[in-house]
Amino acid sequence: MIGYVTLGTNDFDKAAAFYDALLAELGGKRMMEEDNFIAWAADGGGSAVSIIKPFDGESASIGNGVMVALSASSTDLVDKLYAKAIELGGTCEGKPGPRGESGFYAGYFRDLDGNKLNAFTMPGMS
Repeated sequence: MIGYVTLGTNDFDKAAAFYDALLAELGGKRMMEEDNFIAWAADGGGSAVSIIKPFDGESASIGNGVMVALSASSTDLVDKLYAKAIELGGTCEGKPGPRGESGFYAGYFRDLDGNKLNAFTMPGMS
């Protein structure tokens, strides 16, 4: 099970504002905050998303093939999250829509630092 995912950032204040607004759409709010680190989670626990300035002092860089998937309760919420990310300055990596025949529905985007995320839903998810 995943406890939390941490994404590196080179502009901490901009990344914090991006994730404050984006994750609020999922009921997420700041649950932990320290120097150069913020973590968000929804009420009731579960996994969290966090940002950090790299410990080694080097520039944050994106991982090729790394992606954070944000679980949504409906296709409407996937659409809303994708639109919010783009509105906040994120970039498109694949507009929301069905993928394959399983009922999987997702929209893909990158945050302000280039980290890849998606919002998704599929049958049987709560």
